[in-house]
Amino acid sequence: MSEVMNGPAGRVARLRALMAERGYDAVVVRDEANLRWLTGAMRVFDYTGEYPHAAFITADACYLHTDSRYFNTFEENLPEGVEWKLDMESIAIPRWVAERSRATKSRTVAVEDDMQIGFYRGIERGLEDCSVCAALPLMHGDLQLMRAVKDAEELELMRHAQSITDAAFAHMCTVIRPGLTEKQLRTELETFMFDNGADGLAFGSIVASGPNTANPHAIPGDRKVEKGDFVLMDYGAGYRDYKSDMTRTVCVGEPNAKQREIYDIVRRTHEECVAAIHAGVDGSEIHNLSQKLIGDAGYGEYYGHGLGHGVGIDIHELPVFGRKSNIVEEGAVITVEPGIYLPGVGGVRLEDYGVVTKDGYEPFTTSTHELVVIDC
Repeated sequence: MSEVMNGPAGRVARLRALMAERGYDAVVVRDEANLRWLTGAMRVFDYTGEYPHAAFITADACYLHTDSRYFNTFEENLPEGVEWKLDMESIAIPRWVAERSRATKSRTVAVEDDMQIGFYRGIERGLEDCSVCAALPLMHGDLQLMRAVKDAEELELMRHAQSITDAAFAHMCTVIRPGLTEKQLRTELETFMFDNGADGLAFGSIVASGPNTANPHAIPGDRKVEKGDFVLMDYGAGYRDYKSDMTRTVCVGEPNAKQREIYDIVRRTHEECVAAIHAGVDGSEIHNLSQKLIGDAGYGEYYGHGLGHGVGIDIHELPVFGRKSNIVEEGAVITVEPGIYLPGVGGVRLEDYGVVTKDGYEPFTTSTHELVVIDC
């Protein structure tokens, strides 16, 4: 993997290089995942959609606005390497942005393209009130594109999150048995992860059994596992704000011929797609390969979702293995998750995630690809 500047200092340096290239005097950042990436402050952001923070970054200063609920936590958790000027002024953030623009003589102030329109208009009004004439260009996904290439610190956090996730799968293989409900299995799965180092969940865990496994995003319910069922678990541990993501499908008792057939097709598809991954590949090519392999096996109509997605601070990030063309760069962390879903019968998904290297793909996941048969 080519060298990527490491840690928050490296990420701010990458942003400043982009600012110089684009002619931006400053950048405003409000999205909490972007703020976590830039600041390196762990477990401060709560991702509630309230957006209580904002950063204002220039070529020579980094300002961070928050409020009294978070100020002390930021002071304790901002890592060394970047000197953030932290404040909790009792002022609306759009007005704060305008005042920073005036104080730093910034005239071209870029903002995130997915920023709420009301917030954007608030900055415009604040600039007018402060008699600042500034352009507000949109960044067009620049931060998301930068976040798609992980540095060494991020990769280490994600490997650790996955080690907890793999251990949880081994544990669940000793727990699953007929008579337990999907909800009970989900509780056991998530409790194990928290008891073994997770400080969050990557997303709401999916545990499905029997016919419910034909629903790719099944909601765990009161259905009891029966002998002969597939049990599908799609879940991941969170660790210091970074996510893992894995899916495994096991069989309770010996699989029948159809179960064995679709599992083997999904496993072969997974392995052939992984073999085709390398830095610079178009993600749509890998997705199309998965569709062709499952389609040629006669199950194309039973596989409708994308092959994979980027993972990091958010569970769905760039890049993707999907229908839309996008280049997958070295250092991207992305899932590979083909599946077959037969309504009323059951389904299989096999998902790993790992890092794209110059010549291939290095999975973080260590759990077996072979079909695990639960004795009962």
